Amino acid sequence: MQLVATIHRWAGGTIGLLLALLGLTGALLLWKDAWLRLTVPVTEKTVETDPVVLGALTQKILTGSTDKPTSIVFANSDIALHTVRTGPDSGFYADASGSAIASWDSIWARSEIFLFDLHHHLLVGEAGETVGGIAGLFGLGFIITGLILWWPTRKTFRLRLWPARMTRPAIVRQHRDMGVALAPLLFLTMLTGVMMTLKPVTELLLSPFSNAAEMESALEPPKVTAGPADNADWPRIMAAAQARFPDATIRIIGLPPKAGDPVAIRLKRPGEWHNNGRTIIWFDGETGKLLRAKDALTMPQGLQLFNLAYPLHAAKVGGTVYKVVQSIAGLALALLGSLAVWSFWFRKKGFSKPIKP
Repeated sequence: MQLVATIHRWAGGTIGLLLALLGLTGALLLWKDAWLRLTVPVTEKTVETDPVVLGALTQKILTGSTDKPTSIVFANSDIALHTVRTGPDSGFYADASGSAIASWDSIWARSEIFLFDLHHHLLVGEAGETVGGIAGLFGLGFIITGLILWWPTRKTFRLRLWPARMTRPAIVRQHRDMGVALAPLLFLTMLTGVMMTLKPVTELLLSPFSNAAEMESALEPPKVTAGPADNADWPRIMAAAQARFPDATIRIIGLPPKAGDPVAIRLKRPGEWHNNGRTIIWFDGETGKLLRAKDALTMPQGLQLFNLAYPLHAAKVGGTVYKVVQSIAGLALALLGSLAVWSFWFRKKGFSKPIKP
């Protein structure tokens, strides 16, 4: 038990601030749409879903943009804004008519873009994403070892939002009891975060349901050389996508990253938890020919389980109640991580004053 306590304490003192950062930024990102409603002027209350209208809108956005878009995420019921990406760190928000009303040319230009990059990439690209995933693995270890360490003291459980005193023993008691109270939710958050960032771990976790090759094949685009999408008939392509899955909602257009690649359209079918859906159709941009379609609801079981990770992690299901609960978990992680570092490195163990005779 002493070895478990030592490992738990030293690991927490070492990466506690990183977990605190991930918890705080994650909690803030849950309310991104609310922030956009406050900071971006949107007057529209309804969201257009007609494929022909979306096709015309796509055409207008593509022809009116000075920088070539790489993707368009269409507005949803939360906010009537279309998100257009023109590069890894650039893009703009468009209104219902396709006109740009707010833009960014770096992650520093808008607070929600900066916050997203900080949470997902730690401002250092793919390496930061891997570091965040590894931190999530440590977080899972903290939860398991924390439960082991808490069990002998379970009869003294008392939930506190803040330590009774800023001494190491008081901080440890508050840390222990709050961690246990939120353990199931924190475990879910850590696990889904790890699944989205560490591919080898994900493949291992999902291996009882589907093998890696099967899942990879299900998402592989068609191996054909497609024509250029410069003069694509977007209303026709959108109508064909809707006809292939009549009950679905068109959510994202992925423009070809290089010559010869097809156009990718993502749709959300009823029954999918992912807010943007994981049903994909590939088209030849030049001819409008449907090349391949993948229904998310018939994908391998492992992949269907993986598709639940993001909506659970980012509170895209469960409405406002689950979003508030996830926000509490993120803020609690920020508190647990920061106080763990504080108590480990800066606060000395309290000693009782001697009693005067």
